[in-house]
Amino acid sequence: MFWKIVLAVVLVWVALAVVGTLIKGLFWVLVIGAVGFGIYFLVKAMSGNDENSPASRL
Repeated sequence: MFWKIVLAVVLVWVALAVVGTLIKGLFWVLVIGAVGFGIYFLVKAMSGNDENSPASRL
């Protein structure tokens, strides 16, 4: 029973280490993507009166 608990703790620790590394590595990619997405919709909303544009239907 002791080894099952130790194995569970080690597996949780490894899983958290992997997830933490992925989040840390992809954080700036997510930030840059969100900023780019926001700028795209801002430009789309400010340009013209195109009735078919998704930004004009908001």
